[in-house]
Amino acid sequence: MSDLRAAFFERIAAAFHPDGEVARSQPGYRLRPSQVAFAQAVGEALEARSTLVAEAGTGIGKTFGYLVPALLSGGMVLVSTGTRTLQDQLFRRDLPRVRDALRVGTRVALLKGRANYVCRYHLRRNLEDGRFDRREDVVVLHRIDRFAAVTATGDRSDAPSIPEDAPAWARATSTRENCLGQDCPDLRECFVFKARQAAQEADLVVVNHHLLCADLALRDEGVADLLPTAQAIIFDEAHQLPETASQFFGRSVSSRQLVEFARDAMREGLSEAADAADWIALNRRLEQCLRQWRLTVSGNGRLDRDRLVANHDFGVATVDVMAALQAFREPLQGAAERGPEVARLAARALELERLLGQWSDGLAGADGSGGTASGGVESVLWAEAGASALVLHATPLSLAEVFQRHREAMPRAWVFVSATLAVGQDFSHFTGLLGLKESRCEAWPSPFDTLQQALLYVPPCGDPASSEFADRVSASITPLLEANRGRAFILCTSLRMVEQLAERLMRLTQSSRTPVEWLVQGQMPRNELLSRFREASAPVLIGSASFWEGVDVVGEQLSLVVIDKLPFAPPDDPVLRARSDALRRRGGDPFGLIQLPAAAMALKQGAGRLIRSERDRGLLVICDERLVSRGYGRTLRSSLPAMPITRKPEEALAWVRRGHQPAVPAGPEPIGLSPEAPPAGGLGGSG
Repeated sequence: MSDLRAAFFERIAAAFHPDGEVARSQPGYRLRPSQVAFAQAVGEALEARSTLVAEAGTGIGKTFGYLVPALLSGGMVLVSTGTRTLQDQLFRRDLPRVRDALRVGTRVALLKGRANYVCRYHLRRNLEDGRFDRREDVVVLHRIDRFAAVTATGDRSDAPSIPEDAPAWARATSTRENCLGQDCPDLRECFVFKARQAAQEADLVVVNHHLLCADLALRDEGVADLLPTAQAIIFDEAHQLPETASQFFGRSVSSRQLVEFARDAMREGLSEAADAADWIALNRRLEQCLRQWRLTVSGNGRLDRDRLVANHDFGVATVDVMAALQAFREPLQGAAERGPEVARLAARALELERLLGQWSDGLAGADGSGGTASGGVESVLWAEAGASALVLHATPLSLAEVFQRHREAMPRAWVFVSATLAVGQDFSHFTGLLGLKESRCEAWPSPFDTLQQALLYVPPCGDPASSEFADRVSASITPLLEANRGRAFILCTSLRMVEQLAERLMRLTQSSRTPVEWLVQGQMPRNELLSRFREASAPVLIGSASFWEGVDVVGEQLSLVVIDKLPFAPPDDPVLRARSDALRRRGGDPFGLIQLPAAAMALKQGAGRLIRSERDRGLLVICDERLVSRGYGRTLRSSLPAMPITRKPEEALAWVRRGHQPAVPAGPEPIGLSPEAPPAGGLGGSG
């Protein structure tokens, strides 16, 4: 080992020493050998420019664990997070703490997708245009205008008084399709340009998976890089990466994109080329075709290729949309010399036509593969119908080839970090998805003593497919909610179950002496729900997917977590079905190799909400008896934190009321997880 290399690893270890920089900067710091070992492993990957898949259990301190070697490495590092919320937290809280503690002069930058930044040009043009669907959009757009006049970043997350999901933001931001680039009159004051310039000059840039995957996908198209060339990429919350990558390495086109194009084209046509066409009539025609297109698909949800091919009306409506789009494109091309934005709109129309035509041609093909996914890989064609929109997707059948190609093309360190990457000690599901089979994989278990701190209760709720299941779940958990004075998360596998349990539980607890504050997904923004939960005296939050991870409530305020069902993906999901069929043709078992590992990782995420510190104590309730009655239940339990298990309601209630830990049920093959034989890899959630 060279002197420089040895000094690098010694510096990492010294930073975590009880008398080191991290300890001096963090009140209550406690040395955790697993955190040091994890940090050293990250350092080795950075130094060797190799690939590391690292599972760091709740309480390890994984954020500091990878930031210390990243800041000390001396190279250019990208850190990618799962969500913009985590991105802001990392950049504004964790990163400054570690950088200040280490006293390094590392230049850091925050970079998000362009939709997060105010576009002065489009904001001004839309205010001048004055055409809005809702009166409140005008009010919000003027508030955004006032924000743009005083902000240094233009980042919508820096405007807390304006909801991040306000529809008016779409009129105040740009897209890759409508950005004027070098032709923009506001280029010198462009927030996106400034953010990218800062990223190019930084030593460490915090991005998110969506932006990073978009950049990798654009490389496949030969487009200039959005992100700086780095010597290392660290993916935090890496378990989210396969789903995000599927979106960006595929292709999609939506009715919303087409509506936005039509309105932009009408505005510019009227402004720059009023004599070239009846722009209002063209806009009206395309919007009418889009409404009819959506009506050909009944209900909401995902539709596979077979259903779409069999839907004659859908095929006819698709042809009508393409014809209406072509009618818009022709006068735009004829008037392209009138101005740069008209020319760009003509190019947008051509690209939208290409995507629609490519998708339609693939749908008409014998095998349903249009070859439209990034890099030409085989794709799955499907559609997603929402309340008012329709999205056509071409999703890669496999991400492994695409990701492996990018890793081979760019020799750098690739570090994948999460609290949930393995099933037990088996990383093959995650590594197989991203083509990482030759990578170093290692797990560091949570330091929390969940054998003493937690109890798992599996109530007798019967078949999850039964029409009576919601009633049984409600009846089983109501006494626990009352005894625990709320302070509970109820995590559901569907929005329908959120509604059913909310309605039943509110009715059952009407006569309760505990005035529970019900916080139900959909009633208010997610962040507001969580803020209310932390402040209320007896809160119960009922939510679905977005609350299963990325939520950290320490202490007895969250001491009861209920999960309604095992989180298996819907078997009729078009992408899952196509990938399962492909695996089956190769002689593989889709349930054991795809569905079960994915469910185990999701279950681990949900269970990880419960124990967040050494002093936490709580009850985990999983209302799906398959966890103990089916053979695959052992695999699922092996991925949960090691804790005793009970089937008896009186023992669960006693745990909540008095803090007594019940005995583990006996038997020749006990379903309990005893202290003498904890499951392999019993780790926590997304700490």
